[in-house]
Amino acid sequence: MTAIRPAAVAGMFYPADFAEANRQLTAFLEEAKSRPGDSRTPKALIAPHAGWVYSGAVAASAYVLLLPLRGTIRRVVLLGPSHRVAFRGLALSDADQWASPLGPVSLDREGAEALKALPGVGVLDQAHAQEHSLEVHVPFLQAVLGEFKLLPIVVGDAPADLVAGVIDAAWGGPETLIVVSTDLSHYLGYDECRRLDQTTVAAIEGLDPAGIGREGACGRVPVGGLLLCAKQRGLEIVTLDVRNSGDTAGPKDRVVGYGSWALYESDGGEAAIRAVGPALVDAAWASIRHGLDNGFAPHARIEADAPKVFGKPGAVFVTLNRHGRLRGCIGSPVAWRGLAEDVLDNAFKAAFKDPRFPPLTRDELDGLELSLSVLTPPVPMRFKDEADLLAQLRVRIDGLIIEDQGKRALFLPSVWEQLPDKAQFIAHLKAKAGMAQNHWSPSFKASTFQAVEIGK
Repeated sequence: MTAIRPAAVAGMFYPADFAEANRQLTAFLEEAKSRPGDSRTPKALIAPHAGWVYSGAVAASAYVLLLPLRGTIRRVVLLGPSHRVAFRGLALSDADQWASPLGPVSLDREGAEALKALPGVGVLDQAHAQEHSLEVHVPFLQAVLGEFKLLPIVVGDAPADLVAGVIDAAWGGPETLIVVSTDLSHYLGYDECRRLDQTTVAAIEGLDPAGIGREGACGRVPVGGLLLCAKQRGLEIVTLDVRNSGDTAGPKDRVVGYGSWALYESDGGEAAIRAVGPALVDAAWASIRHGLDNGFAPHARIEADAPKVFGKPGAVFVTLNRHGRLRGCIGSPVAWRGLAEDVLDNAFKAAFKDPRFPPLTRDELDGLELSLSVLTPPVPMRFKDEADLLAQLRVRIDGLIIEDQGKRALFLPSVWEQLPDKAQFIAHLKAKAGMAQNHWSPSFKASTFQAVEIGK
């Protein structure tokens, strides 16, 4: 039999009747459409969870951004705080579907099973049974996305980095949206609410979980986890709307604050990088030829009319191969300067400064191939042992950085072509770092990243 979680607060926080719920959702979204929007695709949203009469308009300012993504986003990871059940960690739902006035929503059971392997994560249906922080969002999501699978997570007493690890594990690709549910300050006077909420807004805009006080947001723990992820992954956050119940439908003596935010992956994403890929490859070749023509002097000039993405922070590895054999490879594991500057410098170093090879000569240009790997920000992994680490690695997708006891090494995703077996992949990476192949310790760290491969 299909296990269905019934709607717990329909008829209280929002209408239980399909027609009335649909009418209110349409009105909220139409109002939000009338305000200036953003044409970019959000990866994550933060939105409030009070009764719709109070916070529905603020939530709609976030959900209206999803209207063009109907059919693209097929999975929503929804996190919110626990208001009724005290527990430690993060709680999954064991249901197959959640009921809603707009029809049942199927749960992502496969995604939930994968998260169960993480520390601090388990099934606790009691935490979901009467919780409103997730439920009030479901009809909004149905209204804008149509059919999708839901992965609902109630967050209890948990450190922000634990929440961040769960969000990282559930991140997915363009098919996945992350939504974090929170209200802001509670039951203050109107002016005091506005002052405290502005402090919280500043912390959220600064991706600073520590800046959100205990009274600043009831969902500060799941929000903090998302902000950590956003900082690690280089996301941009945009404030969409900040109001309180005194602005919407309530008196001004005891108000509750609400806010909505959208988080965007960098404009230097894969599509933008590939669009300027040929220009980046040309810049790398120019740097190498400049070195040959000028006594190995580095070339670091960026044209004034260069594409905007050239100046955005970027981390690039430049690889040279000649007749199928490696001839040089130098790069930056994390972004610390402009993308084009990183390409120019690392192309020069791959040709003339790789300590494994003598400086490139002009005679070697014949047969020389050049490729660029533009890296995403590294994301720390969380694992209990090496088997857990290997299980999380994605063959031909993830690059890997390992470090322990002062030793460190990196493999690009392209290395999977030579080492498709996970155990061999990490064994060779340990050897590169100067570690024994069976090395393991409690201080062992690993981070994954992806790469956009350009050129040949």
